[in-house]
Amino acid sequence: MKCIINNQVVLSRAPEGPLAAHIGPFARSLSEQGYTLNSIHRQVLLAACFSRWLKQQGVALRSITSDHPPRYLRYRARQVRPSLGDASALRHLLDFLRCEGMIPAEKISVCPLTPAEHCTQAYEQHLREARGLASATIANYVPFIRSFLEDRFGDGPVTLSQLRASDIVRFVQRQAPHLHPKRAKLLTSALRSFLQYACYRGNTKLDLAAAVPVVANWSMSSIPRAIPADQVRQLLASITLLSIFLLCRLLFGKMRRCGVGRPTLATQH
Repeated sequence: MKCIINNQVVLSRAPEGPLAAHIGPFARSLSEQGYTLNSIHRQVLLAACFSRWLKQQGVALRSITSDHPPRYLRYRARQVRPSLGDASALRHLLDFLRCEGMIPAEKISVCPLTPAEHCTQAYEQHLREARGLASATIANYVPFIRSFLEDRFGDGPVTLSQLRASDIVRFVQRQAPHLHPKRAKLLTSALRSFLQYACYRGNTKLDLAAAVPVVANWSMSSIPRAIPADQVRQLLASITLLSIFLLCRLLFGKMRRCGVGRPTLATQH
């Protein structure tokens, strides 16, 4: 029997396993964060399959750890072709469950921060302490900035003075098509905020915030899918007559400047 999750995702059968009761709230969380419907469907379907596998393995909800997603993905790879975003989707799921208190937070050994992470952490501290922004805004901005810095500098030193407008435009052009319009706007807002922060600290000579492109956010639903044939004929006729009229005006103007009289247009019967 089919199951509808959050009035958005249709599954071939109802979820089962330790995560069954939490898949609906997970879908709502993704929707509130601005994920596209396609992304929500993919993540919810993966969560349902993961929950079924956990049931088969006899894993209880409170026993789920970060070791289970990679084990499941190795199992899944033997059944279906792996997708690039599967590991990230399951990380989102576990992060959601931890935030809701459904599974315990794990003790993670402290690893040295990469230069990109260190820079991101300093920016996050600036947003919280100097700007006093809401936690939700910070949570939305910070991942975009970490991704931007890792995309531009990798694991190497972060030298913000080397940033160019082309780096920013290229990053937005690659990321925006994969984001819901709301999250694409968050991406550009985060970049402008970070680049203004970098200029304020003297890390960049110019305020590169102006180089962040505007992400289009219009709906094409009002444009008709088809135009009646008679309207097409009228449109083509008007374009043809207008073109002839403009061409004649151009020719007459040149002829007058050359001293040539107005020609007589012959009517063909």
